[in-house]
Amino acid sequence: MSEYSIIVEYETIPGHSAEFVAIMTEHASRTREEEPGCLRFELLQPVDGNGQPMADRFIVNELYAGRSAVETHERSPRLARVRAALTPLVATRRLIKSVAIFPHCADEGIRPEDLNAANDG
Repeated sequence: MSEYSIIVEYETIPGHSAEFVAIMTEHASRTREEEPGCLRFELLQPVDGNGQPMADRFIVNELYAGRSAVETHERSPRLARVRAALTPLVATRRLIKSVAIFPHCADEGIRPEDLNAANDG
């Protein structure tokens, strides 16, 4: 079974970023706690060429165990409430759904307990 990804790009209405972040942070936490099929739920803020956060711009990066986990998430009454709460805060929203081509990439890399100065570089 392939993992499914949901990426959502948001641009908030100026002056509403803090409220957006508060709602999305709570939503991300509850999704991870309540939906076992949710493997990852991140709220990111893009940066410009100088590494500075881009005002009013956000990306949600979600990873689900499979299509049925995405369908469970989409049927969640909480998701409908979150979308309604975000509507007056958001100028634009772009949704991207995809299937993982290489589903085990999350299992690769350095484990936290193996991090040390020898890994730098």
